[in-house]
Amino acid sequence: MEAIRILLVDDHTLVRDALSQQLSEMAEFEIVGRASEAGEAMEVAFETTPDVIVMDIDMPGMICFDAVERIKARLQQVEVIFLTGSFNDHYIESALKVGAAGYLHKSEPTKTLAMAIREVAAGGEYFTEEVRARVISKKGGMTPEDGAKLRGETLTEREVEVLRYLARGLAKKEIASLMHLSPKTIESHCSRLMGKLDIHDRVELARYAIREGLAEA
Repeated sequence: MEAIRILLVDDHTLVRDALSQQLSEMAEFEIVGRASEAGEAMEVAFETTPDVIVMDIDMPGMICFDAVERIKARLQQVEVIFLTGSFNDHYIESALKVGAAGYLHKSEPTKTLAMAIREVAAGGEYFTEEVRARVISKKGGMTPEDGAKLRGETLTEREVEVLRYLARGLAKKEIASLMHLSPKTIESHCSRLMGKLDIHDRVELARYAIREGLAEA
């Protein structure tokens, strides 16, 4: 039986090293790459073609969900497990949207992560009970509590991506570089965002994004 090829992504060296050592001690796993942020993870994934990517969520640089979306568009066989310190609803929704096969809290023991890796590598999924409970509650009919959220539902995926970076305090040129778009295109997205959300300057756009939890993803 071939070993399950794993790419580990976390901005904390101690976490990466510890997971690498612990998983490498299990004969069924092979660590084929490690990365400290999502943009680097894309490059390593394309070079090593892992079976499973274990990725942190809250890292500097490129938004992890955007990176996973691009990775899976090119490497459709790759499965992704998000390993994070937060059960933020926005994180969970974003993880499901990009096709994550697993979502675990960092407080879980290594044996639980190993079990999740085996499960998703075999074509299954592994979500903690707390995640499953939140997903069920949302399917049961959660609705927006205010007009701002209703306006937010009109935004495109690209516009939401721009909002995330604005919430992080990035300049338009930095956003353009990360999204592989021109500064003029980013300016156009900002103008449309202001029109849809009835917001009249960049600072208020960033505040809106922070209120909606977009700065955390």
